[in-house]
Amino acid sequence: MVKTPTGKNTSGRGQRDLKVKVKSARGRKLSSTRWLQRQLNDPYVKRAQTEGYRGRAAYKILELDDRYRFLVPGARVVDLGCAPGGWLQVAVKRINAQGEKQGKAVGRILGIDLQEVEPISGAEIHQLDFMADDADEQVKQWLGGKADVVMSDMAASSSGHKQTDHLRIISLCEAAAWFAFDVLEDGGTFVAKVLAGGAEGELQKLLKQKFTKVANVKPPASRSDSSEKFVVATGFRG
Repeated sequence: MVKTPTGKNTSGRGQRDLKVKVKSARGRKLSSTRWLQRQLNDPYVKRAQTEGYRGRAAYKILELDDRYRFLVPGARVVDLGCAPGGWLQVAVKRINAQGEKQGKAVGRILGIDLQEVEPISGAEIHQLDFMADDADEQVKQWLGGKADVVMSDMAASSSGHKQTDHLRIISLCEAAAWFAFDVLEDGGTFVAKVLAGGAEGELQKLLKQKFTKVANVKPPASRSDSSEKFVVATGFRG
Protein backbone atom coordinates (compact mmCIF):
# COMPACT_ATOMS: atom_id res chain seq x y z
CA MET A 1 0.00 0.00 0.00
CA VAL A 2 1.44 3.38 -0.98
CA LYS A 3 0.49 6.98 -0.37
CA THR A 4 -0.43 9.31 -3.21
CA PRO A 5 0.68 12.98 -3.20
CA THR A 6 -2.72 13.88 -1.77
CA GLY A 7 -2.02 11.66 1.23
CA LYS A 8 -4.63 9.08 0.26
CA ASN A 9 -3.72 5.43 0.29
CA THR A 10 -3.96 3.34 -2.84
CA SER A 11 -3.78 -0.40 -3.09
CA GLY A 12 -3.63 -3.09 -5.71
CA ARG A 13 -0.26 -2.01 -7.09
CA GLY A 14 2.72 -4.24 -6.64
CA GLN A 15 5.99 -2.79 -5.47
CA ARG A 16 7.51 -3.82 -8.80
CA ASP A 17 5.40 -1.14 -10.50
CA LEU A 18 6.63 1.72 -8.34
CA LYS A 19 10.16 2.17 -9.66
CA VAL A 20 11.34 2.64 -13.21
CA LYS A 21 15.03 2.10 -13.83
CA VAL A 22 16.77 3.92 -16.66
CA LYS A 23 19.83 2.39 -18.24
CA SER A 24 22.72 4.67 -19.07
CA ALA A 25 23.03 5.29 -22.79
CA ARG A 26 26.14 6.07 -24.77
CA GLY A 27 26.62 9.82 -24.97
CA ARG A 28 24.23 10.55 -22.09
CA LYS A 29 25.68 12.06 -18.92
CA LEU A 30 25.13 10.21 -15.65
CA SER A 31 23.39 13.31 -14.25
CA SER A 32 20.93 13.22 -17.17
CA THR A 33 20.21 9.56 -16.55
CA ARG A 34 19.56 10.26 -12.87
CA TRP A 35 17.25 13.19 -13.74
CA LEU A 36 15.28 11.06 -16.21
CA GLN A 37 14.91 8.24 -13.68
CA ARG A 38 13.75 10.69 -11.02
CA GLN A 39 11.17 12.17 -13.41
CA LEU A 40 9.81 8.77 -14.36
CA ASN A 41 9.41 7.81 -10.70
CA ASP A 42 8.10 11.13 -9.41
CA PRO A 43 4.46 10.77 -8.25
CA TYR A 44 3.83 14.48 -8.83
CA VAL A 45 4.99 14.22 -12.44
CA LYS A 46 2.62 11.31 -12.99
CA ARG A 47 -0.21 13.14 -11.25
CA ALA A 48 0.34 16.27 -13.38
CA GLN A 49 0.13 14.17 -16.53
CA THR A 50 -3.09 12.56 -15.34
CA GLU A 51 -4.74 15.79 -14.19
CA GLY A 52 -3.67 17.88 -17.18
CA TYR A 53 -1.24 20.29 -15.53
CA ARG A 54 1.77 21.50 -17.50
CA GLY A 55 4.23 20.48 -14.80
CA ARG A 56 4.65 19.23 -11.25
CA ALA A 57 5.19 22.83 -10.06
CA ALA A 58 1.40 23.28 -10.17
CA TYR A 59 1.16 21.30 -6.93
CA LYS A 60 3.52 23.70 -5.15
CA ILE A 61 1.17 26.64 -5.63
CA LEU A 62 -1.83 24.41 -4.87
CA GLU A 63 -0.30 23.40 -1.55
CA LEU A 64 0.75 26.95 -0.69
CA ASP A 65 -2.72 28.28 -1.46
CA ASP A 66 -4.38 25.49 0.53
CA ARG A 67 -2.44 26.80 3.52
CA TYR A 68 -2.57 30.58 3.03
CA ARG A 69 -5.70 31.11 0.87
CA PHE A 70 -4.57 33.98 -1.35
CA LEU A 71 -6.05 32.73 -4.64
CA VAL A 72 -9.66 33.58 -3.83
CA PRO A 73 -12.55 34.19 -6.24
CA GLY A 74 -12.35 37.70 -7.64
CA ALA A 75 -8.63 38.17 -7.02
CA ARG A 76 -6.44 39.96 -9.55
CA VAL A 77 -3.21 38.03 -9.98
CA VAL A 78 0.11 38.53 -11.76
CA ASP A 79 2.29 35.47 -12.42
CA LEU A 80 5.89 36.47 -13.21
CA GLY A 81 7.93 34.05 -15.29
CA CYS A 82 4.76 32.07 -15.91
CA ALA A 83 6.14 29.47 -18.39
CA PRO A 84 5.15 26.71 -18.89
CA GLY A 85 1.85 27.71 -17.26
CA GLY A 86 1.12 25.31 -14.41
CA TRP A 87 0.64 28.09 -11.86
CA LEU A 88 -1.69 29.89 -14.27
CA GLN A 89 -3.81 26.76 -14.63
CA VAL A 90 -4.23 26.54 -10.88
CA ALA A 91 -4.99 30.24 -10.44
CA VAL A 92 -7.59 30.34 -13.23
CA LYS A 93 -9.74 27.83 -11.36
CA ARG A 94 -9.23 29.19 -7.87
CA ILE A 95 -9.87 32.87 -8.62
CA ASN A 96 -12.87 31.95 -10.79
CA ALA A 97 -11.37 33.65 -13.85
CA GLN A 98 -13.89 31.98 -16.18
CA GLY A 99 -16.93 32.56 -13.97
CA GLU A 100 -17.58 28.85 -13.49
CA LYS A 101 -18.44 29.25 -9.80
CA GLN A 102 -21.92 30.69 -9.77
CA GLY A 103 -22.44 33.45 -7.24
CA LYS A 104 -18.69 34.01 -6.80
CA ALA A 105 -16.69 37.04 -7.90
CA VAL A 106 -14.79 36.64 -11.16
CA GLY A 107 -11.03 37.11 -10.92
CA ARG A 108 -8.41 38.02 -13.48
CA ILE A 109 -4.89 36.71 -14.05
CA LEU A 110 -1.98 37.95 -16.13
CA GLY A 111 0.94 35.71 -17.05
CA ILE A 112 4.23 37.49 -17.80
CA ASP A 113 7.25 35.83 -19.36
CA LEU A 114 10.26 36.59 -21.56
CA GLN A 115 9.33 33.73 -23.85
CA GLU A 116 6.13 32.94 -25.68
CA VAL A 117 3.78 30.72 -23.68
CA GLU A 118 1.05 28.52 -25.09
CA PRO A 119 -2.40 30.01 -24.40
CA ILE A 120 -4.37 28.93 -21.34
CA SER A 121 -8.12 29.42 -21.23
CA GLY A 122 -9.03 32.06 -18.67
CA ALA A 123 -5.52 33.57 -18.46
CA GLU A 124 -4.15 36.61 -20.26
CA ILE A 125 -0.51 36.00 -21.21
CA HIS A 126 1.97 38.65 -22.30
CA GLN A 127 5.56 38.43 -23.50
CA LEU A 128 7.33 41.07 -21.42
CA ASP A 129 10.48 41.68 -19.36
CA PHE A 130 9.05 42.64 -15.97
CA MET A 131 12.30 44.49 -15.19
CA ALA A 132 11.93 46.79 -18.20
CA ASP A 133 11.16 50.47 -17.71
CA ASP A 134 7.45 51.10 -17.11
CA ALA A 135 6.67 47.35 -17.05
CA ASP A 136 4.75 47.91 -13.81
CA GLU A 137 2.58 50.58 -15.41
CA GLN A 138 1.96 48.35 -18.43
CA VAL A 139 0.86 45.49 -16.19
CA LYS A 140 -1.50 47.72 -14.20
CA GLN A 141 -2.98 48.96 -17.46
CA TRP A 142 -3.57 45.40 -18.68
CA LEU A 143 -4.99 44.41 -15.31
CA GLY A 144 -7.23 47.44 -15.02
CA GLY A 145 -5.78 48.42 -11.66
CA LYS A 146 -3.52 47.03 -8.99
CA ALA A 147 -3.02 43.36 -8.19
CA ASP A 148 -4.09 41.40 -5.13
CA VAL A 149 -1.38 38.79 -5.66
CA VAL A 150 2.03 38.76 -7.34
CA MET A 151 3.58 35.32 -7.57
CA SER A 152 6.79 33.98 -9.04
CA ASP A 153 8.27 30.54 -9.57
CA MET A 154 11.21 31.98 -11.51
CA ALA A 155 14.71 30.57 -11.26
CA ALA A 156 17.87 31.85 -12.94
CA SER A 157 19.65 29.54 -15.36
CA SER A 158 21.92 27.14 -13.51
CA SER A 159 25.66 27.79 -13.67
CA GLY A 160 26.55 24.57 -11.90
CA HIS A 161 28.05 26.57 -9.02
CA LYS A 162 25.78 26.36 -5.99
CA GLN A 163 26.70 29.68 -4.38
CA THR A 164 26.47 31.59 -7.67
CA ASP A 165 23.08 30.06 -8.44
CA HIS A 166 21.88 31.00 -4.97
CA LEU A 167 22.89 34.63 -5.43
CA ARG A 168 21.27 34.75 -8.88
CA ILE A 169 17.90 33.49 -7.72
CA ILE A 170 17.91 35.80 -4.68
CA SER A 171 18.60 38.75 -7.00
CA LEU A 172 15.74 37.65 -9.24
CA CYS A 173 13.42 37.31 -6.25
CA GLU A 174 14.41 40.78 -5.02
CA ALA A 175 13.60 42.22 -8.45
CA ALA A 176 10.21 40.47 -8.33
CA ALA A 177 9.61 41.89 -4.86
CA TRP A 178 10.31 45.47 -5.97
CA PHE A 179 7.97 44.92 -8.91
CA ALA A 180 5.32 43.69 -6.48
CA PHE A 181 5.71 46.83 -4.35
CA ASP A 182 4.76 48.88 -7.42
CA VAL A 183 1.71 46.88 -8.49
CA LEU A 184 0.20 45.40 -5.31
CA GLU A 185 -2.97 46.66 -3.69
CA ASP A 186 -2.87 47.39 0.03
CA GLY A 187 -3.24 44.09 1.87
CA GLY A 188 -1.90 42.14 -1.12
CA THR A 189 0.23 39.00 -1.17
CA PHE A 190 3.65 38.22 -2.64
CA VAL A 191 4.70 34.59 -3.23
CA ALA A 192 8.10 33.67 -4.64
CA LYS A 193 10.64 30.89 -4.87
CA VAL A 194 14.00 31.34 -3.19
CA LEU A 195 16.93 29.06 -2.44
CA ALA A 196 18.07 28.46 1.12
CA GLY A 197 21.72 29.39 1.46
CA GLY A 198 22.26 32.39 3.70
CA ALA A 199 22.14 35.32 1.26
CA GLU A 200 18.42 35.90 1.58
CA GLY A 201 18.67 37.88 4.84
CA GLU A 202 18.32 41.29 3.19
CA LEU A 203 15.32 40.10 1.19
CA GLN A 204 13.63 38.84 4.35
CA LYS A 205 14.33 42.14 6.09
CA LEU A 206 12.86 44.10 3.19
CA LEU A 207 9.71 41.96 3.04
CA LYS A 208 9.14 42.28 6.79
CA GLN A 209 9.16 46.05 6.38
CA LYS A 210 6.61 45.95 3.58
CA PHE A 211 4.24 43.18 4.76
CA THR A 212 2.54 42.40 8.05
CA LYS A 213 3.49 38.71 7.93
CA VAL A 214 6.28 36.80 6.15
CA ALA A 215 6.45 33.00 6.13
CA ASN A 216 9.07 30.68 4.68
CA VAL A 217 7.65 27.38 3.52
CA LYS A 218 8.77 24.21 1.78
CA PRO A 219 5.59 22.65 0.36
CA PRO A 220 5.35 18.85 0.13
CA ALA A 221 5.60 18.99 -3.68
CA SER A 222 9.06 20.55 -3.42
CA ARG A 223 11.63 17.77 -3.71
CA SER A 224 13.34 16.92 -0.43
CA ASP A 225 16.78 17.08 -2.04
CA SER A 226 16.15 20.59 -3.39
CA SER A 227 17.24 23.72 -1.49
CA GLU A 228 14.23 25.65 -2.79
CA LYS A 229 11.67 27.14 -0.48
CA PHE A 230 8.93 29.70 -0.93
CA VAL A 231 8.37 33.00 0.77
CA VAL A 232 4.73 33.96 1.34
CA ALA A 233 4.36 37.60 2.35
CA THR A 234 0.84 38.74 3.24
CA GLY A 235 -0.72 42.04 4.21
CA PHE A 236 1.12 44.49 1.97
CA ARG A 237 1.44 47.82 3.76
CA GLY A 238 1.40 49.90 0.60
